[in-house]
Amino acid sequence: MTHPMQTTALDEIGQLLAERGFDGLADALRVLLNEVMKLERAAVLGAGPYQRSDDRKGYANGFKPKTVRTRVGAMTLAVPQTRGVEFYPSALEKGLRSERALKLAVAEMYVQGVTRKVAAITEKLCGLEVTTAQVSRAAEALDAELEKWRSRPLGETPYLILDARYEKVRHGGQVRSCAVLVAIGIDPQGRCSG
Repeated sequence: MTHPMQTTALDEIGQLLAERGFDGLADALRVLLNEVMKLERAAVLGAGPYQRSDDRKGYANGFKPKTVRTRVGAMTLAVPQTRGVEFYPSALEKGLRSERALKLAVAEMYVQGVTRKVAAITEKLCGLEVTTAQVSRAAEALDAELEKWRSRPLGETPYLILDARYEKVRHGGQVRSCAVLVAIGIDPQGRCSG
C-alpha cells in the first residue's frame, strides 16, 4: 500500500511540472529529494511515520532546513533528523565528489596565490561559491576516500614493475624536476593493476 505522503508528493511534483513546465523543475526536484530522504530515514529507523514496530532502532526527530547549491539553483531542503540512531541522507552526498574536487582545486589555487577571479569564474560557470567550511569538509571527505584507497587489500602480486619519470613542477614558487613514480603489478592470472 502506498503511504499517503508519497502519493501527495507525487501529486505535487506532477502539478508543479504541469503548471510551470521546466521552470518548475527545481521545485519538483526539491519535493522529490525531501520525499526520498523521508523514505531513507524510515528504512534506517525500521518503521515509517506513525508506525509501531518491534524492529524500530530510533525515532524521527523533525526536520532541519539546509540550503544546497545545485546545477538548477539553490534549493532549501528539509533534512530529516533522528534520535537514537546515526543518520544522514545519502541523497545529499551522491554526486558531490566532483564538486568537492572542484572546490579543493579552487582552494589550492588560493593557496598557490592565483587571483580571486578564479572563484568568480567558478561561481559563474558552476554555481559554486567556495567557503572555508566547505573546503574543510571536502578535504576531509577526499582524505577519507584516499585513505580507503591506500589501505585497500592488494592481494598477491608475483611481478612488480617499478619505474619513474621526471616532470617539471612548480613547488614553493620555483620550477623543479620531480620524479613521478609508476608501479605496475601483475597478478597470478596475468592481469595488470597500476
